[in-house]
Amino acid sequence: MYVCGPPVRTPPPHVSHMHGKDNIKDRARGPRDEERNDRCSGNFRVRLESADQAPANQEPCVVLNTRRASRRLRGAERRNMTPETRTDTRGVASASRQCFSLWRKKNVPQKAAGGSWSPLGLDEEGRRGHRVGHLVPGGVRHLQRFWGASGDFWQDLWTKLHVTFEGHHTALFYLGTMLVPTLAFWGVNALLLLVDTTGKPAFITRYRIQVDKNNPVDKRKLFHALKTVLFNHLCISGPMVVGAYQLMTLRGDPCGPQLPTFHRALLELAFFSILEELMFYYSHRLFHQPSLYKRFHKQHHEWTAPIGIVCIYAHPLEHMISNMLPVALGPVVLASHLTTTSLWLCMALISTTISHCGYHLPFLPSPEFHDFHHLRFNQCFGVFGVLDRLHGTDAKFRLTKQYERHSLLTGLTPLSESVPDAPTKGRDL
Repeated sequence: MYVCGPPVRTPPPHVSHMHGKDNIKDRARGPRDEERNDRCSGNFRVRLESADQAPANQEPCVVLNTRRASRRLRGAERRNMTPETRTDTRGVASASRQCFSLWRKKNVPQKAAGGSWSPLGLDEEGRRGHRVGHLVPGGVRHLQRFWGASGDFWQDLWTKLHVTFEGHHTALFYLGTMLVPTLAFWGVNALLLLVDTTGKPAFITRYRIQVDKNNPVDKRKLFHALKTVLFNHLCISGPMVVGAYQLMTLRGDPCGPQLPTFHRALLELAFFSILEELMFYYSHRLFHQPSLYKRFHKQHHEWTAPIGIVCIYAHPLEHMISNMLPVALGPVVLASHLTTTSLWLCMALISTTISHCGYHLPFLPSPEFHDFHHLRFNQCFGVFGVLDRLHGTDAKFRLTKQYERHSLLTGLTPLSESVPDAPTKGRDL
């Protein structure tokens, strides 16, 4: 509706001398060009005047159309324009930028805005990090390029969702932190349960870590575990998410209109991971103390050969302190945006499912570390193994074949075949 044609910046003076003034002056300027310029200038002028009077809840994607218009006057259109026309359209582009700035001042909190708009989804601080991207590891740079190339898409998508739930941010938060992680958790576990109960597809069972266990899984034992898992998921995790939302709203709106920058999201996810490693390791070791193990943690270790759904099969107190708190505390401490929180919860649930699934599948993180914990009880307490190495609680694990298999499988040959079980010098556990 507001896209009249893409304005072009005026070329620098040396361009005219380079191509010759006569060639530029001889270019035809037809009536359609005159009409287009008049129409564009009028529409942008009307839009600029109306933007100043727009209500605070006006849909921002309409204003964003003026910015999209400023990108389209390139290519063939440029060759048909005189220097005077280019000067006029330069004013049109300036008007579109003023229009967008007016909307931001009225609708985007200053803290959330964090600086000028960037098509990469980066504020000034983020662009400084973008300029030193050569210092970032290769994998992170690829993610950064993907985020930069699709930044407008994600921001537009979030803007539409944000406008749809205008005035109902509580419902939006619960959808993002309850519904989305729940779908991710049960979607992955439904596929794993199909393999555990039917043994099909057969090629997946080749990757089972403890070959002689859960083939197929005991259905009575599985049904008992499912009841506990559902109780923990609905009656423990749900109320804790509600409490987390109440704490996060004390420091601002976690459903703000502007998405976090790529670097901000990456740093927050790194902080969440470190905090989870610290809290889970020490709380997990605490529950292995004899006075607490028999009463609380022994329930989780009923499965010496775990399956995916067992990741939250635990006593309610243990689920609250050792499973939920290390994951939920990070977003509360940083008052994170809903999108970062939702992504983190999905990652945490899928990661712990893979750690318990019992299958060392290609191109997925190795579950050998935590599977060995269920097998031996007194080894491998952490998530990443950093604190286990520091405290020496992985010493026996590092002498086993499981440790030799503890790597990313990049082929289709199961590691149980390429690294078969055989007596080794340090296997006496």
